[in-house]
Amino acid sequence: MMINQTIDNLRQLKMSGMVTALNQQQEQPSTYEGLSFIERLNLLLEHECLDREHRKQQRLISAAKLKLNSTPQDIDYQHPRGLKQSQVASLLVCDWLSKGQNLLVTGPCGSGKTYIACALGHQACLKGFSVKYFRISRLLLNLTQAKADGTYQRLLKNIAKVKLLILDDWGLESLKASQRNDLLEIMEDRYNLNSTVVISQLPTDTWHQSIGDNTLADAILDRLMHNAHRINLKGESMRKTIKS
Repeated sequence: MMINQTIDNLRQLKMSGMVTALNQQQEQPSTYEGLSFIERLNLLLEHECLDREHRKQQRLISAAKLKLNSTPQDIDYQHPRGLKQSQVASLLVCDWLSKGQNLLVTGPCGSGKTYIACALGHQACLKGFSVKYFRISRLLLNLTQAKADGTYQRLLKNIAKVKLLILDDWGLESLKASQRNDLLEIMEDRYNLNSTVVISQLPTDTWHQSIGDNTLADAILDRLMHNAHRINLKGESMRKTIKS
């Protein structure tokens, strides 16, 4: 039958959304019988566009490797930790990503820093932005290994082009000289082009000292903090609240 050939052709063209929509039209002819050919074709195309957008979002979410499967809808604004819903709502629009601005999320252990950052990362994926999550120690280890196997420049290039880079556990471990240089390379490549979220238990006024070298610290933090939004969480760990 011609319909089977049409479906086979659509599958070969990887138009799975149109296949699904065409099957619906075949299964429910009375629903669509009053529509013109162009109207029915437009419905098929709309379904294909929506399907492709959904598949793109899922690819971006998978590639992001977010630590937590958090979404904006699940963010808790009732816990007393100084989180402003209006600020988060503004960040969820993602204009700051289009402008290459950064975000610094600080607060004590268990205050939900990573959860919020991952929710923002999830939203960025839904908006079509590429995202990548790293614990800072793992990122620096990957860079060290890349130097050894000759893929360092390629890794730096890949990191540079990610629209939203999320770096967790900033400042927990002392940095070696080579690691400070790595961070400077990353911040220089991304400055005013792509956005970085930094998550840390340390207040931002101690970051200079935690980096360890005054000159490199100045260079790194200038590029990171110059155009940064800030979320400073406070209060007791939310894990204690959940346990109680």
